[in-house]
Amino acid sequence: MMQLLIVDDEQIERDGMKAILQKSFPSLLINEARNGKMAIEKAKVLKPNLILMDIKMPGINGLEAMETIMQDSPDTKFIMVTAYDTFDYMRKAITLGASDYLLKPSKAVDIIEIVGKVLKEIVQEQKAKAESELQKIVFQKTRSIIETDLVTQLLFEHVHEVNRTILMDILDIDMEQEVFVMNVLMPESSEQLYTLVKEKTQESGYCLVGAWSGNQLPIIVCRNHRVSFRSQAIALARKILSVTNQKEEMGWFIGIGNVYPALDQARQSYQESLVAVTDYLSPGKYRFYAEIETIEEALFDQRLNQLKKQLPDYVKLGQWEEIRNEIIHLIHFFEQKGASLVYSQQRMLEVLWLISRVLQDLRIETKSPLYAFQTMDYRQLRTETNLLLEQLHTSHVQHYHQLEADTVQQIKQYITEHSHEEISLEAIGREIGLSPIYISKLFKEKMGINYIDFLTECRIEKAKKLMQDPKRSIKEIAIEVGYHEPNYFSKVFKKIVHVSPKEYQNAILGK
Repeated sequence: MMQLLIVDDEQIERDGMKAILQKSFPSLLINEARNGKMAIEKAKVLKPNLILMDIKMPGINGLEAMETIMQDSPDTKFIMVTAYDTFDYMRKAITLGASDYLLKPSKAVDIIEIVGKVLKEIVQEQKAKAESELQKIVFQKTRSIIETDLVTQLLFEHVHEVNRTILMDILDIDMEQEVFVMNVLMPESSEQLYTLVKEKTQESGYCLVGAWSGNQLPIIVCRNHRVSFRSQAIALARKILSVTNQKEEMGWFIGIGNVYPALDQARQSYQESLVAVTDYLSPGKYRFYAEIETIEEALFDQRLNQLKKQLPDYVKLGQWEEIRNEIIHLIHFFEQKGASLVYSQQRMLEVLWLISRVLQDLRIETKSPLYAFQTMDYRQLRTETNLLLEQLHTSHVQHYHQLEADTVQQIKQYITEHSHEEISLEAIGREIGLSPIYISKLFKEKMGINYIDFLTECRIEKAKKLMQDPKRSIKEIAIEVGYHEPNYFSKVFKKIVHVSPKEYQNAILGK
């Protein structure tokens, strides 16, 4: 509802103006003030949309009151009312921002026209402001999606439809700037907590927040050179942890990677943050990767990188026994070389995370691997690693069991719908997108019969239904279900049903 304030030191003028306006604008909420001082006080409380301000009043005049009110309420519109038709008054009123003016005495039609015009302007401005606010909200949501997409491309080397260079241009981000990655372990999350963490990171300077996945939230942080790296990281870690209370903070932990000179090297810092978050049951709520002990790191990296190159192919081919053997050999190698258990567990987590990431790329849902505690010896490390690996393996098996079941159902549906046609394994393969050999093998394993036998059954069942119509001949039915030779159809029918087609039709028709 529109708020209007009439300011005039003469009661009769206020009453007359109010009567005219109430009759023409019944929805208008009208208040009054008898001088400039009262107008200022009421405007602070009411925040009126429009003020009809008399210029000549004792004490604070209308121009002075208008100037004061506009400092507190710049969106308020003013129509100046005066008996003084002088250029100086009008020029000052317009300079201060008055929308229009009325001369005393004014005709009712003039008052209605000018007030109506200004009220219309207010409505249009409010609508434009609302649309602008909506656009800001939409932009912020779009920006959040773009930001998440960019983090995914930078940290996981995904190739998306929109190139990361375009995304950085939209977000106005410079590639050549120092960054580091913080990985926030959030055991339980919600949209509210996720939003709070984003707000805290954005308060601390420019950060790119990724998607919450597998209990972990990656954040790319731009370096603030006014403070040290360590000070910046610790301050941000404490801000993030402040969104939880003491009870909820259990299980929260932040791994912090090293600083790198450019945004396209953020992935290395992310890998380090993953390693740093491994020992999340240790004292404190955050850990720097640089604090982790690294013995003979070059030698270990060489062996580890060799395995990392092989793992994606092993996972895609489903060679889980090879994966298990390679991981056990790697643990044995660390043990022989005297690496600490903390270090070995951290590096094994990198391997498990890589397997998890490959599965996610294959659209296989799986829980991100995470050790429940720091292992006490290498025997325990092998056992716990094997358990986590088995969880990943189970996700892979369940996915493909479901995929095979869906594929068999697709094949059955295709054969049923096209049984009257000249159908072949090659035709089914083109439709389903699989090789004919694989289809034949899968169908036999899952159904217990080959696809030709299933096709024949479909045709015979369809023929049985058609035989319920006495007007259809056996020859017509044979052709309709996919047999061009009626004699061959009769032979196949009798072999399966144990009576001839004519005998079967006579029986069901009661002949």
